[in-house]
Amino acid sequence: MNRRTVLVDGGIAAMTLAIAMSTLAADGLGTPSPLSTPLDALGVVLAVAASVPLVVRDRAPLAVYTIVAVATLILLVLNYPLDFPLGTAIAAYTVAVRHSGGPDLLRRSACAAVVGFGPVLAVTYLLAGDNLTDIPIELTSLAIMFCAIWITGDRSRLRRERIVALEERAARTEREVEREQRLAAAQERTRIARELHDSAGHAISVILVQAGAARLLHERDREGSIRALHTIEDVARGTMDEISRLVRALREDGQSELTPADPAAIDDLLEGFRSSGLALTSRLDGSPGSVPRSVASAAYRILQEALTNATRHGDGSADVTVRFAPEAVEITVVNPTRATTGTPPTNGGHGIVGMRERAFLLGGTLQAKASGSLYELSARLPHFADRAGVTA
Repeated sequence: MNRRTVLVDGGIAAMTLAIAMSTLAADGLGTPSPLSTPLDALGVVLAVAASVPLVVRDRAPLAVYTIVAVATLILLVLNYPLDFPLGTAIAAYTVAVRHSGGPDLLRRSACAAVVGFGPVLAVTYLLAGDNLTDIPIELTSLAIMFCAIWITGDRSRLRRERIVALEERAARTEREVEREQRLAAAQERTRIARELHDSAGHAISVILVQAGAARLLHERDREGSIRALHTIEDVARGTMDEISRLVRALREDGQSELTPADPAAIDDLLEGFRSSGLALTSRLDGSPGSVPRSVASAAYRILQEALTNATRHGDGSADVTVRFAPEAVEITVVNPTRATTGTPPTNGGHGIVGMRERAFLLGGTLQAKASGSLYELSARLPHFADRAGVTA
C-alpha cells in the first residue's frame, strides 16, 4: 500500500467519521425520534469503529467491512440516529472490487456479506423496536443500494482488469517491436557480411588472375605486366574502399546506405571485368530506372559472382545479357569452361549458394547448368515476390 493510497483512504475515513459524528450529534437527518439515544462516549467509540478502519480497507477488505458493519449495526440496535451507513457502503464497495473475481467460495461469501446487509439491517431495526411498516421505502432502498454496490464493484474490477490487460498487451507489443527491430538489424548485418564476402572474393579472384598475368608477361611483355600490376592496384584500392564502407555499416548496425544499389552500376561492373582481362560481350535491354533497390542489389551481386566464376573456371571469355523487364530483371551469363578444370559445380560452393539465396529471398528463380563445354547461369528476379521457386 503506497503513500498515496494511505492518504486517500485516510481522507475517506476522516470524512466518513465527520459525517457520522454530525449525524449523531444532530439526532439524525430528519425529525428526531423520541426513542433515539443522544450522542455519548459509547456512541463516539462506535462511530470511530464504523469509520476509522477504512484507512486500511485496501489491505484487509473483508476484515474492515466486518468491523465497520458490526459497529454500524450496534449503533442502530442501541437507537443511535445513524440514518445512513456510509462507512459500511464504502467498505462493501471495496469488498466487491477486491473479491468479486476471486475463488468461488470467497466470492460467494463476499457477495452474501454485502448483499445480505440489507436483510440484516431490517432485523436490526426490528430489534431496536422500530416498526418496519413505517420505513418500507428506506429499507427497500438500502437493500437495493447494497445489491447495486456489489454489481458496481464487480464492473469496476472488470474495467481495471481490462485496463491492466491492455497495458500488458501494449508493453508486450512494444517488446515484440523491439525484438523485431533487433532481428532486422541482425539480418541486415548478416547481409552486409555477405556483401563483404562477395566483394572480397571477387577482388581476390581478379588479383590472382592479374598477378599470374604479370608474372608470365614480366619477361616477354613488360608493358602488359605493368598494366596488370596497375589493375591489381586499382582493384585492391577499390576493394579497400568498399570494405571500409561495409565495416562502417556493420559498426553502425546496418544503418549506412550500401553500394551498389543502383542497377546502372552494372555497367561499371562489366567494365571492371573487361579491364581485368575477361573478354566480355554484353547486352543490356530496357531501362533500369524503375528497379527496386533490393532487386538491383541482388542483380549486381549475382552478376558479379557469375563473372567471378567465369574468370576463375572459364577460358577468359563470357557472354552477358541483362534484361530490365517491367516486372523483373533477367540475367544470363554463358561462358566456355577450361577442359582441364571441368565445369563449376552447380550445387557446391558458397558462390552458387549465395546466388540461390538472393534469388529465393526475392521470390525469383536461378538456374545453373553445364552443357558440353559451356556453362550457363540464368536468373530471374521479380520486382515483387511471387511464388516462384529456385532451381539449379
